[in-house]
Amino acid sequence: MTTPRDLLFVAMDMESSPTRERGELSLALAGAELIDLLQAQAISLDGDRIVPGYRPSVADRLMDEAASSVAQQPPYEAVDDWLWRRGRGLATAYLAALEAEGQLTQPRRRWLRVRTGPLTLADSPARRAAADRLASQEPVLADLAAALGIRGGRTEDPPEVADDAVATVLAAVHDAVRELEFERQRRAIDEEAFSNIWRAPGDG
Repeated sequence: MTTPRDLLFVAMDMESSPTRERGELSLALAGAELIDLLQAQAISLDGDRIVPGYRPSVADRLMDEAASSVAQQPPYEAVDDWLWRRGRGLATAYLAALEAEGQLTQPRRRWLRVRTGPLTLADSPARRAAADRLASQEPVLADLAAALGIRGGRTEDPPEVADDAVATVLAAVHDAVRELEFERQRRAIDEEAFSNIWRAPGDG
């Protein structure tokens, strides 16, 4: 399995974790894709710029899309720009892929033939492997999980990552998640202030 899929498994599996917005998850998934591409030597980093390497044969459709979307000519794309561009709607795309593969299930009522209720993870070797990877505090997955506030990832001190390029991507993910959270909070405050302005004196 890939790091993005492992991250999605643990994000869906950690019921005791804070609710994770799709936007933050999408940013982290985009970062996970970059890390897998780095480890496959499909890309390298020049500072914070993503430099294409050789094009590997990738069985995973979404990872293949990620590899093919890397800018091939300078000026190369910055890591933070990749996160925002590639991350747009990425969580939805990964969820759709898992559902198509039968990795997600929906409960059926015994007396009905139609499905009812939300989609949940099927019990699978891939799901268990992702949970084991997080439980072992593997640095990359633990750091990505921590960026999403998932219990089981380290939240105080970041895991030690020996590879400088991987560390650069992880730092960019944390920054992007914080930026999105701040922007969401700012919008909520603005909307509340606007609502207060137009609220009639006797409305309470």
